[in-house]
Amino acid sequence: MRILLIDRDDMFSGLLASKMRAAGHDVVETRIKNDGLEQMISGKVDAVYFDPSPLNDPKAILYQVRRMVHNFPYLVLTGDFSRAQAIKAGCHDALRKPLDPEALTASLANGERMIGLIRRLGDESYDFPSSGGVISKSAFNQLFLSAMDRVGRYGENAHALFLSVSNYEQIKFDDGKYAADYAASRLAQMLVRLRRQSDILAQTGVSEFALLLQRPQTDTESFDAARRFADSLDARSEIASGGMTDVKIEVSLVHIPTGALDFYQETVIPAIGARRNG
Repeated sequence: MRILLIDRDDMFSGLLASKMRAAGHDVVETRIKNDGLEQMISGKVDAVYFDPSPLNDPKAILYQVRRMVHNFPYLVLTGDFSRAQAIKAGCHDALRKPLDPEALTASLANGERMIGLIRRLGDESYDFPSSGGVISKSAFNQLFLSAMDRVGRYGENAHALFLSVSNYEQIKFDDGKYAADYAASRLAQMLVRLRRQSDILAQTGVSEFALLLQRPQTDTESFDAARRFADSLDARSEIASGGMTDVKIEVSLVHIPTGALDFYQETVIPAIGARRNG
């Protein structure tokens, strides 16, 4: 990532930049907020880590960013701010001072995940049509961006749950395109049956589907939903009935807007044809 650091604390900024560069990122440092804003307006920045001090409230700065920056970067508020405070102010996440190396590693991973997700969902070069209770990728992208905005404006909690046939290309190579598409279509049918009526389901890849989980009633509701979908795969042998290759299903729960991976599980469904021959 190309990362911009805006901080008057030279010691912290230098340490942060050093660790980011060691992790393979391109880093630009500045002490002046207006210079940082110009960098963001240029559209050549993927992520921004900034300390609003001497201001205690970063909202005035963030208002300028939202008004003037069209390609909105991944924003991390540094200083004595909690994640909830940063999100409420309009940022994606927070990084407390003094620097915790493990927290920085997690922050960078979350940023890369969220940036990649936004780019992929917003890629207009391909789409999947709405069909059978599953909406298109482009429609899901608009709802996803709206959920991001609502999280920042109203402090709502949201997650995106992704389920995919992770070895789709291997199945296609071993058993043919029909078997690979069959596994993906069976996964979609399962999701349509198991989702709640309020859950928005979309096709976001050739073999990937996503649910937008918004306004949960409890702190664990989204995690519980991810676990429920993952556990249900054990009883869905029909997903692997189209060929001789085992089907691998990945379940990933991504927090909005931080990009944190709150749940991940891979389930292997043995191929029915292979079991019969065995």
